[in-house]
Amino acid sequence: MLEVRVLGPLEVRVNGVALPLGTRKQQTVLAMLAVQSGRVVGLDELIDELWPADPPASAVPNARTYAANLRRLFDAAEPTRGLISRQGDGYLLQADRSDIDLPAFLDDCQGARELRASGEPAKAATLLAGALARWRGPMLAGVTQGPVLAGRAAALEEERLVATEDLAELYLELGQPAEAARLMRDHTHAHPLRERAYGLLMRARVAMDDVAGALSAYAAARRTLGEELGIEPGPELRRLHRAALKPAAEPAPAVPAEAPPPVPRWLPRRVADFTGRADLVARLLRAGREAGADPVIKVIDGMAGSGKTTLAVHVAHQLAEHYPDAQLFIDLQGHGESSPVEPAAALGTLLRQLGVPAERIPADVYDRVALWRNELARRRAVVVLDNAASTDQVTPLLPTAPAAVVLVTSRRRLAAMEGGHPESLPVLSPDEAIDLLANVVGPERVRAEPEAAGRVAARCGYLPLAIRLAGARLAHRTGWRLADLAERLGHQASVLDELTAENRSIASAFGLSYTPLREPTKRMFRLLGLWPGEHFPVEAAAALSGLPLPEAVLAIDELVDRHLVEEPDAGRFRLHDLMAEYAHALAVAVDPPAEREAAIRGLLDHYLYSVAAVTEPMEPAALRRHLALGRPARPDLIEGQGPVDSDWLERENANVRALVRHAAQAGHDGYAWRLARAPWRFHYLRGYLDDIVELHECGLRAAERLEDDTAIASMHNYLASGYQRVGRSQEAVHHLEIAIRLREQAGDLGGAGQSRVNAASVYWLLGRFEEAASINLKALAESRRSGGLSVLLLLPNLGIPLMYLGRLDEALRAHRWHLFMARQSGDYYHLAQALGHIGAVRVRMGEPRAAIRVVNASVALKKRIGIRLGVAESLNDLGCAYRHLGHLAEAERLHRLALAESAAVGHRSIDVVALNDLGATLALAGRPDAAIQTHEQALALATRIANPYEQARALAGIAAQRVEDDPAEARRLWERALVLFRQMNVPERYEVAERLVELLP
Repeated sequence: MLEVRVLGPLEVRVNGVALPLGTRKQQTVLAMLAVQSGRVVGLDELIDELWPADPPASAVPNARTYAANLRRLFDAAEPTRGLISRQGDGYLLQADRSDIDLPAFLDDCQGARELRASGEPAKAATLLAGALARWRGPMLAGVTQGPVLAGRAAALEEERLVATEDLAELYLELGQPAEAARLMRDHTHAHPLRERAYGLLMRARVAMDDVAGALSAYAAARRTLGEELGIEPGPELRRLHRAALKPAAEPAPAVPAEAPPPVPRWLPRRVADFTGRADLVARLLRAGREAGADPVIKVIDGMAGSGKTTLAVHVAHQLAEHYPDAQLFIDLQGHGESSPVEPAAALGTLLRQLGVPAERIPADVYDRVALWRNELARRRAVVVLDNAASTDQVTPLLPTAPAAVVLVTSRRRLAAMEGGHPESLPVLSPDEAIDLLANVVGPERVRAEPEAAGRVAARCGYLPLAIRLAGARLAHRTGWRLADLAERLGHQASVLDELTAENRSIASAFGLSYTPLREPTKRMFRLLGLWPGEHFPVEAAAALSGLPLPEAVLAIDELVDRHLVEEPDAGRFRLHDLMAEYAHALAVAVDPPAEREAAIRGLLDHYLYSVAAVTEPMEPAALRRHLALGRPARPDLIEGQGPVDSDWLERENANVRALVRHAAQAGHDGYAWRLARAPWRFHYLRGYLDDIVELHECGLRAAERLEDDTAIASMHNYLASGYQRVGRSQEAVHHLEIAIRLREQAGDLGGAGQSRVNAASVYWLLGRFEEAASINLKALAESRRSGGLSVLLLLPNLGIPLMYLGRLDEALRAHRWHLFMARQSGDYYHLAQALGHIGAVRVRMGEPRAAIRVVNASVALKKRIGIRLGVAESLNDLGCAYRHLGHLAEAERLHRLALAESAAVGHRSIDVVALNDLGATLALAGRPDAAIQTHEQALALATRIANPYEQARALAGIAAQRVEDDPAEARRLWERALVLFRQMNVPERYEVAERLVELLP
């Protein structure tokens, strides 16, 4: 049985066995015969295809040699004997059309068209799906193509794309929109300029009642066509877009399906008695509901207390039905005592609100912007960016796709913002203010004293926040008249001097709500003004105030009832920024400095012990030794808050960051460095590299102020882990060398050994493999003698540099030992790591099938236990294994998947490895230009992160692709690679040296 395959890599199979097809030029001759089977291909045609620009003097005999070799190859097997024959001055391949996938594909496509025309769409779809299944990749992948083959490949690629779209249309005719959507989703991703494909995807989404998906498809089409071609979508796409925007006449019947993921709804509760702003609300709603080709961005600016947030949330809730995929909210903290939220941190929060796992969020801010905009492009979402500080803070958070509306609030006019249409929010009109007061205290009381109501509104400066607070005070005093409240407001002194530029009546209203509180509640309120974080739990309020937990709960309830504290989510509380300023000013005025210091210490102590309770099981011995914790100051709070786990720390992570910064600024340096150290393992496993670096830099400064060498060494040691992961290896080594020196000076030989081993794990990234292996061998011997460092930590750090040095048997023994120890201890993290490392060694030993088994087990285990750190590395190793087996398409897919995983956690060292391995796979697949481009990316990155081994690999990879067309450049690149490989004493030096010898004249 004969199979000639050109729809993918060129293959000839005889009875299921692939024939060796010889050199690239010989394969080009066979490809010319195969795509023109049944026709004599002249010698001139072959020469023009083999040497399009400048045929050599030996072109004729060389071409005849290639053809003769193919004839001998075919004649060696009975089923193919005589299939290639010489006809005059040319050659002919005489194979049945059914034996060659190209004519079979064309026949099936024509048959499908005929079946569809005759009213048999189901048979047409089956035939067309089978035709498309013949494609195994780009036509003649890996074959050097001249003008004929390149033109033929382009024409056939267009035929394949049309057939794919025809199949989707058939699925729609057959009432199978999900199949059409699946087909076109992948199709538009791979071929983003196909307008027909976008139209089919929109039709499928509408048929599935997924209007948001249809609109997202249109947005993607419009963006891509505009960016790539500078054109707008055509009439058909615009017609489908208009149709999708029209509501259906009747609701579609419910179709049983799996429960969709929950819609991200992060908007705070809206105020039930929202009053006024009718014209502005109408404008904002109209802009949101009549969105066109661009995202809707509205900036609402105004003075503090003017109701910007209330308005934005009110409008966002009303727009929610038009933007059903997500409703997001973030406070950018642009005008508090704490620093404004950095764009990178804000993007992290917004992406988590969308449900993006933390480990998928990139470390680099530009990568976060790209991910955020891509996520929004797939959704119709309304986003409230509250309390913005500046245009620079907001701009990275703005979408580019038309499926979103963004409401930005700020106390400043963001005049430099492009695309954001400002709405300056004035105070309420007198009538609106009185209506608002009537909603709060009751319309009967306002009708009874309209003049006094007007004076109250005026004394509040017509500011909604002040009116609400004053009205709430009156509502709880049924014996008071409006005239009494107006009199009190008229004589109340201003509390916040810094608000003089705005309106003193805000502070007056705050004072009226504060004064009647019970004394313990007053004190709690004041001390909550010291809270440096975001939303807080009641345990934090108890720690600040010193109240027992039950009393703290009652006090918080009272503050919520008085509208002094907000409860945006059950059990999570916050102070409005103006209220926090007011509370802080009260604390400074009323509470002695010693009491304020004690309150902050209580808060820091509570969080330190709570965080340690989460992370101590992750590293029990090390954390206890480093933190040297005794009993918490408030064990009742630790016990009262119930079990804390990683989910608790996830919720509190932003607060932990804020507390570390505050502790360092306020002189609580002992807490600052300990609270930086306590969550390290959590941050490391979840890929929170920003947090590791930020907190340990802050903790280092605190430890240095204490002149505590033990703490300083610890901060240097763990700060290095963050630098290592983001590709700043030289800085990591610098910090580890300081840690080693300080620990040795203090006589902490065990700690010095740990830092030295940590340094060794950075050395192999820097190409210092022998040094890394030597350090770990010594540490391992010492550990076996005296029970020092954990063998589980040492063995992988030993096996990795041994592998790079080519000492594969030793590396395999180290990783097998690691696997045994992990099994003995039941440590799934180390078990997963050991399996992955064994697989990597097996790949280098030329045992790809064994490697695939263990690496697949490693990936599955890492995903099951929620550890993403090594997934990218293992996926890349799988790609290398499949490359060894010749499964190049699967290898490429795995390399690219590894790159996506690595980018998600910001692991630059894995990025560069995966790029080089992808380049090697592309080269083997016969795609030299793509291979060179990929190796060049690897070279740039390896140079930036100072990874000489991957630099050398990239140089050698580029050289191998340049050797035919530019031998001098190839020699130069190989010589550079050889210098690096020899410096590192790795086995690749021999291969490169041999290639250079081959280039000798």
